[in-house]
Amino acid sequence: MSAMSRTARRMHELLEPICLVTYFADECDREFAALGHRTYWGGYFASRAAPLGRVSAEVVHAAFYSFADGEAARHIPSAWETIPPEASLAARERGSAASLRRIVGELAESPGVARAADLITKAATSAPTEGRVVYAGMRTLAVPADPVARLWHSATMLREHRGDGHVAALVAARVGGTEAHLLSALEMGIYPAESFGRVHHLPGERLAVVMGGLRERGLVDSDGRLTAVGRETKRRIEALTDELAAAPYDALSGAELDEVVAELEPVSAVLVAAGSR
Repeated sequence: MSAMSRTARRMHELLEPICLVTYFADECDREFAALGHRTYWGGYFASRAAPLGRVSAEVVHAAFYSFADGEAARHIPSAWETIPPEASLAARERGSAASLRRIVGELAESPGVARAADLITKAATSAPTEGRVVYAGMRTLAVPADPVARLWHSATMLREHRGDGHVAALVAARVGGTEAHLLSALEMGIYPAESFGRVHHLPGERLAVVMGGLRERGLVDSDGRLTAVGRETKRRIEALTDELAAAPYDALSGAELDEVVAELEPVSAVLVAAGSR
């Protein structure tokens, strides 16, 4: 692993807990419900896809990659018919910033958080957008003035940049979205993989077809467990994802990288301990 790939991996470890408040904590759910979104996924798709503009469900499905056929279409474009995309975006920012303030407490108002937000924003606004559809969409949004909201916003920009690269790595490895979930579940020790929360709601027949394809390619064995080939495929995908995620951090000097890591470590530790809830 190169030095920049290691940096990308370390920053992912530190930033991911910040981003996860959007999906795990209650504040965003309450904000979305107050707007009129009737389900968690309605708010999710409306707010995450909003930076792309009022695109079709097919475009959202392609950009998000990991959702099964038809899942985006259950919410897009209907999620925007009565609630403007801009309102869902604002609700996501308010809820995420409120979650961070609640979970990390006094740390949220520290000079270190403001400094980390500035450095993360410098990185997040520096990378090329070519081939980074969701990241490019987020780059069109105004960066919040509030330090906590800015930290969340820029961390999420970097998450989407990494996610776009991860999609490219999956496509290169010929691993589809549902396949990626099943392989990740097995790598995490979840067995059977079909019980994983991101796929367990899918029809059994659909999951059986996907697992059958993984067996045919030698990625899982007859018992539905990862093979050596499957583990190596996962390793290569993650290594390429780290490599492709490194570009934003070229904008930071070595001293700035050290500084942002030092400032984020205590924040991330509190969020990890709380499960980002």
